[in-house]
Amino acid sequence: MKLKKHHKLVIAADGSAASGKTTGAKKYGLKFLSSGLLYRYASFQLLKHKPKNKINFLKNCFKNLNLKDLNNKNLHSPEISEHTSTIAKKQKIRLILKIFQKKFANKYNKVCIEGRDIGTVILPNADIKFFFKCSLGIAAKRRFKELKKTNKKIKLFEVKKAMRIRDNLDKKRKNSPLIQSKNAVIVPTDKLKNISGMIIKMSEIIEKKIKDKYGS
Repeated sequence: MKLKKHHKLVIAADGSAASGKTTGAKKYGLKFLSSGLLYRYASFQLLKHKPKNKINFLKNCFKNLNLKDLNNKNLHSPEISEHTSTIAKKQKIRLILKIFQKKFANKYNKVCIEGRDIGTVILPNADIKFFFKCSLGIAAKRRFKELKKTNKKIKLFEVKKAMRIRDNLDKKRKNSPLIQSKNAVIVPTDKLKNISGMIIKMSEIIEKKIKDKYGS
C-alpha cells in the first residue's frame, strides 16, 4: 500500500549496533535519520577540534548540520566508536541531539529514526516501534564486512570488541539506556534467513498500520 502525500507515519527503530536497524528502516519513502551517526559525528567533531566548551561547540555543529556530513567514512573508526560510548552518557550532549531529532521528526509527515532510545525517549508516540535483536557474533561480522570496504587493515576482533563495549555501555548508562519499549515489535535479524525476510516481516506490520489508520 502506498502512502499518500497527506498521510503521516512515524517509525522508531531501536537495537544494538549492526542489528539491522538501518537496512530495515529504508522503505516507504520515509525521511530517515540515524541517531547513531549523529553521536558519531559529534565524537568526530570533538576529537578533531578539541573545543574548550564542548556543549556550545556541539550546539553550533548541530544548528548548521547538513545530513550529508553523516556519510563521512571516518565516523566508523574504533577510536570514534569508543569515544561515542563515552559522550553518549553525557546528559547535556544527549539533550542537544534529542532536540535535533525531535525537530527532524516534526519537520516531516513520514519519518523513521533509528537508534537506541527512539521508542522510549525521542518518539514515545511513534505509530510503530521496532526493536532489532542480533547476536554479537553475527552483528560484528556485518559491521566488519561494511568497514572493510574503506579500511583494509581493520580486524574482526577489533570490531567485535568495540561493539561489545558500546552495547554494554548503552545498556548500563543512566541516561536513556538501550531498552526495549513495552509495545515494540521484536525483529530477530539473526534468526531471519535474509534481508528480504526481515523486510517482509516489517512490511506486513507497516501495511497493517497504514490500513488501520487510513483504510484500504
